[in-house]
Amino acid sequence: MDIQTIYQDTIKYAAGKHESTSQKVPGTNLPYVVHLSNVAMEILITSRHTDNFNLELALKAALLHDILEDTGTTKEEFESHFGADVTHGVLALTKNEDLPKEDQMADSLKRIKAQPLEIWAVKLADRITNLQKPPSTWSNEKKIKYHDEAQIILDTLGSGNAYLASRLSAKIKEYESYINS
Repeated sequence: MDIQTIYQDTIKYAAGKHESTSQKVPGTNLPYVVHLSNVAMEILITSRHTDNFNLELALKAALLHDILEDTGTTKEEFESHFGADVTHGVLALTKNEDLPKEDQMADSLKRIKAQPLEIWAVKLADRITNLQKPPSTWSNEKKIKYHDEAQIILDTLGSGNAYLASRLSAKIKEYESYINS
């Protein structure tokens, strides 16, 4: 199957799942699929700068990375539709909400590191996409925490993709302008 068809089929599935929860991009009225397509765009461009990149796995994971965390989709339903490799990647990208909040990021990063580098790339691309102007409701403390988490992601996963590591490093620097403002 060609990558365009994979993209179209996967984004339709993701859009339907996220729309059923009326999920929006935080701080906006934009449908959540905008965020997913932005992460996928980062992955599509990255594939042109990365040798031996499994674009199909990365693209599906990019478009589906929040499905299990944010919708009522079960692991079984998801795996029957997208297979084990995509499911394991998305599960690694999904926070374990049974853990204390302060442990969730480290746990997820540990699980991501056990996945193919394409899953690392999705996490990097996700944070690049999220380092936009923060919602006006965020406190300065929350902005600082988000900035610091981005640096932890870069330090932990940056070696997995030089192109995305460079992009995330630049986005972290840009994001500093939102702190104390």
